[in-house]
Amino acid sequence: MRGCCERNKRYRGKEQLKGDILLFLQEFIIFTIVLALLFDFINGFHDSANAISTVVATKVLSPIRAVGMAAVGNLIGPLFFSTAIAATIGKGIIKIELVQDKEILVFIIFSALVGAVVWDLITWYYGLPTSSSHALVGGLVGAGLVAIGSNSINPVGVEKVVAFMVISPIIGLIAAFILTTLVIRAFYRVAPSRINIYFKRLQLFSAFFYSVTHGTNDAQKTMGIITVLLVAYGSLTTFNVPIWVILAAHISISLGTFLGGWRIVKTMAQKITKLRPYQGFCAETSGGIVLASMAAFGIPVSTTHVISSSIMGVGATDKLSAVRWGIARKIVGAWILTIPATAIISGMTFSVMKAIFRF
Repeated sequence: MRGCCERNKRYRGKEQLKGDILLFLQEFIIFTIVLALLFDFINGFHDSANAISTVVATKVLSPIRAVGMAAVGNLIGPLFFSTAIAATIGKGIIKIELVQDKEILVFIIFSALVGAVVWDLITWYYGLPTSSSHALVGGLVGAGLVAIGSNSINPVGVEKVVAFMVISPIIGLIAAFILTTLVIRAFYRVAPSRINIYFKRLQLFSAFFYSVTHGTNDAQKTMGIITVLLVAYGSLTTFNVPIWVILAAHISISLGTFLGGWRIVKTMAQKITKLRPYQGFCAETSGGIVLASMAAFGIPVSTTHVISSSIMGVGATDKLSAVRWGIARKIVGAWILTIPATAIISGMTFSVMKAIFRF
């Protein structure tokens, strides 16, 4: 009789422990979803310069109006594009099917978000327009390597991201250079004062177009992360982005954009090159076209890289010396550092989590 009671106590103890672990996991998943939305907010805060730097530099809009316009553009992005980029981030960077324990998957995502948020804040402080997208990719890679090993990394997905990390800025630079050259030739007989009047109006449309594509591209990374968490939680059986996740991600990035990141605006709008309205129009239009094309194919690229290189492209049409290549080199250096830096931070975060929770 006593032995039976002892077994029942041990059984109830194990069941209680399982219940406590499940409750903790549920609460931690909710906390990680909140952290993902915070990352999205910081993404908008950090990358607000992408959407408004050119229109502020050309004095077409005041900073407050420009930020408000960009926030609206970011918010309506899901009306025009699919969630292909979310799927790439959620399933294409690490092989989530190899993660047997849901707890480990949640800790991997949490560590990746910590690495991305820390790097975004560091580069924001120093006014460097780096990529929040690549920060998140680097975080996933670093946490995945520490948690499972090299087998956890999807080489095709990572190679695609790294390849277009290089290709998309080149496309943006060339497209902006060509578009600006065509505009110069088309309006070479028109007085500069009249050209400025035309393109100040046109730049309102180009800046809004870029804001829509910026929000669409960047908010989808957070959608992919949250959807993976919902699959781990059991709320979803397949990877299918819910409508509330789409809305939450876009609202978060819009709020971040509305609050703005003036340190990076200064770098983008003043330090790379001086812009006139027609140049701002060309940079935004070419950058928006590149982002829309990448979103259609589900390729996550850096909105920061694209607009930075587009600004360099329009500046180079005057003369190569019109671009402050010293500033450009610092920006490119930050681009290169982003993935390894966030991988290291996220890997260290996962190691700390493993030591604390002993899983």
